[in-house]
Amino acid sequence: MTVSALPPLPSPRPLLLVGHGTRDSEGRQAFLDFAQAYAALDTSRPVLPCFLELTQPLIAEKLEACLAAGHTDLSVIPLLLFAARHNKFDITSELDRVRQIYPQLTYHYGRHLGLSPEILDFWRGRLAALDQPPHNPNAIPPSETLVLVVGRGSSDPDANSDVYKLARLLWEGSGYLNTEVCFIGITHPRLEEGFRRARLYQPRRIIVLPHFLFTGVLVQKIQIHAALEQSQHPETLIQCLPEMGPAPVLFDLLRQRELETHLGQVQMNCELCKFRRQATQVLADQIHAHSHNHGHDHPHGHEHHPPSHSPSHATQGVNESSHHGHSHGAHPHTHPASDPYADLTAYHQRIWQLP
Repeated sequence: MTVSALPPLPSPRPLLLVGHGTRDSEGRQAFLDFAQAYAALDTSRPVLPCFLELTQPLIAEKLEACLAAGHTDLSVIPLLLFAARHNKFDITSELDRVRQIYPQLTYHYGRHLGLSPEILDFWRGRLAALDQPPHNPNAIPPSETLVLVVGRGSSDPDANSDVYKLARLLWEGSGYLNTEVCFIGITHPRLEEGFRRARLYQPRRIIVLPHFLFTGVLVQKIQIHAALEQSQHPETLIQCLPEMGPAPVLFDLLRQRELETHLGQVQMNCELCKFRRQATQVLADQIHAHSHNHGHDHPHGHEHHPPSHSPSHATQGVNESSHHGHSHGAHPHTHPASDPYADLTAYHQRIWQLP
């Protein structure tokens, strides 16, 4: 693994690196190893890895360690591929909760990794490697190959749409028969449906692309199901790519995100964020009701702003007990009590609602 020299940071501000969290010990260690490798590239400031849920250390524990070491000014980066609820809502809410206990803390909250030319090139390279003779002994051409992109799945439509955008960008100019998209949990279509749709094209080869940073329970479920599909449909070659892992491109992108927090250049596209849309509608309704009921125009000394994706606004409307009540990997036929998004009709009725 070769990583280019990282551009210097303006200050030795510590970095709190937040991962999603997994119950899988191998996946947990992969994140911690990644954080350690990133810290070794620049020892001018500490890198403090932590998790949102499912495993330790959690965010509050690492923030308390920062305070004990005398650090009150921090960069915070969510090491996540897409800007979904965890990034926009859960992490920022937890940061706000801890700051209520320790008001001396200051956060500079950064962007998720997102879609980038570097990530597209990374996956194109992985796909191209599968066309080489050792991996493609029957020389199946791209025109008879379908790529099945598998995302984690989110309760945020904006994040789900980015998985489709990734698939489309990978297809453009590739020569592949097509790309299909599915998800391992929460949203639809689920993994089983993704394979069913893929087979409709009658490809000679299906390449499964799990768009995940690190291994874990969900990646392992994708691999197991791909092997099952291969045994049930031996006429089609099914190959499953590994997760991204500690690729050099991720270190470079993380450095870009960290630099943005130092330079005040963090930008996010919020136009299709359901949290912003809901707040905007509430504001419009308030303005309409106010003008209708009172018929006058004067300032009241405060304004209601749509929530930004920064800790200062992230806790509006949060129900703490519902933070992590979803199920990531449930089977499509799981009882709704354990997977509230399993029924497709109910899913459409609730997806644009705030938690």
